[in-house]
Amino acid sequence: MTNTENQQIFKEVMGNYPTGVTILTTTDSEGTQVGLTVNSFASVSLDPLMILWSIDHRVSNIKAFVEGGKFAVHILAGDQQELCKTFASKNIDRFSHCTWNLSDNQLPIIEGAFAVLECKTFKTVEAGDHTILIGEVINIQKDDKEPMLYHRRHFGAIPAEFYPVVK
Repeated sequence: MTNTENQQIFKEVMGNYPTGVTILTTTDSEGTQVGLTVNSFASVSLDPLMILWSIDHRVSNIKAFVEGGKFAVHILAGDQQELCKTFASKNIDRFSHCTWNLSDNQLPIIEGAFAVLECKTFKTVEAGDHTILIGEVINIQKDDKEPMLYHRRHFGAIPAEFYPVVK
């Protein structure tokens, strides 16, 4: 198989792997808020609390995330589909389409997420065409909502039939 064929199969396989959906935010060197939609997110450690995510080298604001030293992970709620699309869009002022505030850690925090993990960058790892960012969690907020699910290029609330009926 050619590399192109393998890449296509890889995309199909990974697109069939259900994940949550996040928006990552930080500020650039001039204090401007930046953010993007990410589903390459996972937990790493309980002691200390750590997570990881990856960013494509072609993303225009990669420098803000890789060099900024801190970032916030917004684990989206099931009702935040439009916000997910907004932060996946290019060439728009993403923050003008949501309500947000700066945290005590000077990170842009978007309202309405299932949970927000504020992190300081622990380590970055170059891996192919992406950089993996490992963050130590320094603050956690959780709301009483259901998280979003992403599968086969579709996203939304987790279907009720996903949960077993207890009798």
